[in-house]
Amino acid sequence: MSEWTRTVTVDGPGRTQALAERLGGQLRAGDLLVLTGELGAGKTTFTQGLGRGLGVREGIISPTFVLVRRHPSVPDGPRPGGPDLVHVDAYRLGSAAEVDDIDLEDTVDTAVTVVEWGAGKVEHLAESRLEIVLERAVGADPLGPGAPSGTGAGPEDPGRTDEDSDEDPSDPDEDPDDEPRRITLTGIGPRWAGGPPRLD
Repeated sequence: MSEWTRTVTVDGPGRTQALAERLGGQLRAGDLLVLTGELGAGKTTFTQGLGRGLGVREGIISPTFVLVRRHPSVPDGPRPGGPDLVHVDAYRLGSAAEVDDIDLEDTVDTAVTVVEWGAGKVEHLAESRLEIVLERAVGADPLGPGAPSGTGAGPEDPGRTDEDSDEDPSDPDEDPDDEPRRITLTGIGPRWAGGPPRLD
């Protein structure tokens, strides 16, 4: 059951990353984040900002083809000794059972785990989670906080091909312009019972 929901609107990838960086600075080992959004909504862009806030090694790109990438904390970064970032793309995983096959339970308690396309697949991994929905604020279909793919691009969408991948962090498919993005955060479980993190 959700404890709270907060929605903010940001202009362009730079501000998306800045918001995520502020959030990343407040995350701790064991936090699970589930990212939902259409192609190009900015999921990988958001994760790059989280990585900066966490102080992990640079070079975050979508783990589309390898499913999981681990980014270690940098000893001389802003949070030395902080948690690693485990970045997952669950698009090609059809169920919670397939998620279990990639052994996320080995790291979920010691790292911050961010799962793109994870709604309906990873909720069993932790008692608490932060659900984050990114959508184009202009000209986009509404996408509810609990919906896995409300804008027509999700695990059942046959239209996504490898060419649509946001593997390259500069890929024009991934948040290419300054079009506003609406970001909705929903905190679920005891970890988030105290209210939303500070984002300003």
